[in-house]
Amino acid sequence: MQIQVNTSNGITNKDALERWADAEIKQNLSRFVDDVTRVEVHLSDENHDKAGSGDKCCVMEARLAHHQPLAVTQHAASLDEAFRGASDKLKRLIENTLGRLHNHRDRGSIRTDPNFIAE
Repeated sequence: MQIQVNTSNGITNKDALERWADAEIKQNLSRFVDDVTRVEVHLSDENHDKAGSGDKCCVMEARLAHHQPLAVTQHAASLDEAFRGASDKLKRLIENTLGRLHNHRDRGSIRTDPNFIAE
């Protein structure tokens, strides 16, 4: 799984933040390592120098093998909260998407069920 972290100009300490984000994503999405080929993280401070709640934003996009990309967005008061919120949302979205794909493939036709009685 390849991880790319992008930060806006208003973000300080970019190198340490990128290393931390890389490690967190690898840990949080480790069970999807065979399905997720790449994760892009975009961290930004929408108000830059101005103070305010909800001005930090984290957008995460996961690219799954043989599937359309999945993306989530989280706004919060701090980068940590925005990142963790987006990471949790992305994990749930991947679980739901892969669960639907696998359940759909495993399901047989009702027509072949010996207990099915057509009315």
